[in-house]
Amino acid sequence: MRFRVGVVVVLLLLVGLAGCGAEKADGTAAPSGGKGVAGAGQLVRCPATPSKPAVSHGLPDISLPCLGDGPDVRLADLRGPLVINVWAQWCGPCRAEAPYLANLAKSGKVTMLGIDYDDPRPELAVKFATAEGLAYPHLKDQDKSIQSALKVGGPPLTVFVDKFGAVAYVHRGVLTSQQQLDQLVKDKLG
Repeated sequence: MRFRVGVVVVLLLLVGLAGCGAEKADGTAAPSGGKGVAGAGQLVRCPATPSKPAVSHGLPDISLPCLGDGPDVRLADLRGPLVINVWAQWCGPCRAEAPYLANLAKSGKVTMLGIDYDDPRPELAVKFATAEGLAYPHLKDQDKSIQSALKVGGPPLTVFVDKFGAVAYVHRGVLTSQQQLDQLVKDKLG
């Protein structure tokens, strides 16, 4: 008899817990922006991208969730001129190069995308991107899904993608000046 009562109590607890987290205190649905990451709504929304065929020497056919609001993004769908910066909030060199990336984004010369990589604290990543003025969409790759395809040893890493979707160049390591970044954009993307 005690066993049956115990099973019923466990089942009732599980049913009760199943509804937790899906509603706010007023009974309305909780927002899903950033897949529950605090402050995610402050970031630039990830755009929906039309499906395109993967290209030779292009970005990997991997979908990553948006760090902020917006849909998952399939990397193989992206075309340039595009600069993708792989970063993490715990990465000192990433913090050092952030102002150069923010300035490039403000210039409007190219499309920008960030990938928060191997980061155990996405809420701190949102805070970092917001504080640094990284006003472009960011994805999250907590599982290091891009590691093999882009040969990521660790952040920072900056990928230059041409108008056809091919990876034109990968810069490994920290960008040391605005001039260096601007020259890479000019040399690799025209």
